[in-house]
Amino acid sequence: MEKYNSMTQIKLSLIENNTKKESSKRVNIVSLKLVKESSILYQKRSIRSPQEGYEFIREFLEDKDREHFIVVSLDTKNQPTNINISSIGTLNAALIHPREIFKAAIVSNACSIMCFHNHPSGDATESREDIEVTKRLVESGKILGIDLLDHIIVGDDTFTSLREKGFCI
Repeated sequence: MEKYNSMTQIKLSLIENNTKKESSKRVNIVSLKLVKESSILYQKRSIRSPQEGYEFIREFLEDKDREHFIVVSLDTKNQPTNINISSIGTLNAALIHPREIFKAAIVSNACSIMCFHNHPSGDATESREDIEVTKRLVESGKILGIDLLDHIIVGDDTFTSLREKGFCI
């Protein structure tokens, strides 16, 4: 056992023994990129109404057996720039979080977004959860400077616009 000449040496020895020497941590340098998986041709070029939004996404969402939550990023002229499948859920639910919804819109410098999801039951009636998610996305969009123009629920040959119902204001 070591011998110490003073109380100060004992304290210094205890501090040295209890201090862990941490190794350096490597921090990655990254960049974000959108990767084009495929494309669709849209004749009208811009989306100016809920009906046009529904017509744009209908083929993409019809006949899905699980809920799909899709975000369409738009430029300043309401022209779609990309489509992002943000979530694929279950028969009657999809996990939605603003961070995931706005991710592709931020990377693609979107001015605004439109959200779409299907109800595999075919009933396009909005649920309480649909309304709450929409309100949360509107507030998040205000913070980010990316407007949520509409949240459209797609059913069997029908749709519900939450903007028309007053929830995207």
